[in-house]
Amino acid sequence: MPAARAWAARYAGAAGPMIDLTQAVPGYPPHPELLAKLAEAAGGRAAAGYGPIDGDPALREALAADASAAYAARIEPADVAITAGCNLAFSMAMAVIAGGGSGGVILPVPWYFNHRMALEMQGIPAIPLPCRAEDGFLPDPARIEPLLAAGARALVLVSPNNPTGAVTPPAVIEACAALCRRHGAWLVLDETYRDFLPQAATPPHALFQDPAWRDGVVHLYSFSKAYCVPGHRVGAILAGPAFRAELAKALDTRQICPARPAQAALAWGVPALADWRAGNRDLMADRAAGFRAAVGQLPGWRLDSLGAYFAYLRVPEDGPDALAVAERLAAQRGLLCLPGPFFGPGQDRHIRLAFANAALDAIAAIPARLQGAAA
Repeated sequence: MPAARAWAARYAGAAGPMIDLTQAVPGYPPHPELLAKLAEAAGGRAAAGYGPIDGDPALREALAADASAAYAARIEPADVAITAGCNLAFSMAMAVIAGGGSGGVILPVPWYFNHRMALEMQGIPAIPLPCRAEDGFLPDPARIEPLLAAGARALVLVSPNNPTGAVTPPAVIEACAALCRRHGAWLVLDETYRDFLPQAATPPHALFQDPAWRDGVVHLYSFSKAYCVPGHRVGAILAGPAFRAELAKALDTRQICPARPAQAALAWGVPALADWRAGNRDLMADRAAGFRAAVGQLPGWRLDSLGAYFAYLRVPEDGPDALAVAERLAAQRGLLCLPGPFFGPGQDRHIRLAFANAALDAIAAIPARLQGAAA
């Protein structure tokens, strides 16, 4: 992000107002009643004190009920730990699974760069699993099994994916879970963007319908996108009792407790704002459709994947690589995006555009910014 901001600082405005498609942030404000609840909770004495290390019971209960409905399964509040954001959730989950470098963790490529950095900071080897555009950037279970057999401690799946937007089909998720179980490894499933799946695509898998999920699956969730509160840093981990017992040590050490005002407001918001969330899901679908219509037929460019918040766009073959294109787009054309190499090896021909924070008029302006940028 700082690199993209530095490129943008050189933009003189010739192409029009800056269009920033770097960061995955909601392009609309939080619900006004949620803002009021946040203000009320922040001003109360109860939120000023320490809370339970795994989160306030009211929010754990609300998320368990919401997840039970989303996955058509029974998820208990005891399965839920609230965290200070989903990035910290991932980092703490990795500390439990592979802390001390006891085996690597499989990351499909292109990967979410914070996942890669979190592993590196803990000395945990990241094992790349290349995913190809011609396969929809989906992980291939046949290529995963040898890595598990060689001693990988976990497989990480992000669906809908960041950076590609690709949605992993239920059968693939369930096949990956079975492989991990067979080899004594964990499946870590990050579904930060699950609230933006089409209604027809829910439930996104049947993992939680198997009571044995608690022995091999760790699930990550973020409140940031669905409730438009990324600055309040609230995420969650769903896991079974054995994992949660070890996770408690990381929770107590790294976060003490999640921030309490946002927990109080979200405990109200999870059930109360269900219809509002559904409306925002439809709004994001409209933006995705608008992006596909605007960019999908642009000569020389190829839209290799699109979904949830993201488009993964292949730059023209006869032009410079993605890093040079992204810098030129920011500095000369006022379009901020992230180049594929930020998301792992072999991504030199792609850029990621997070269209979720752009209105349809800004999306319609994107083709004019792209044209000629890869000459």
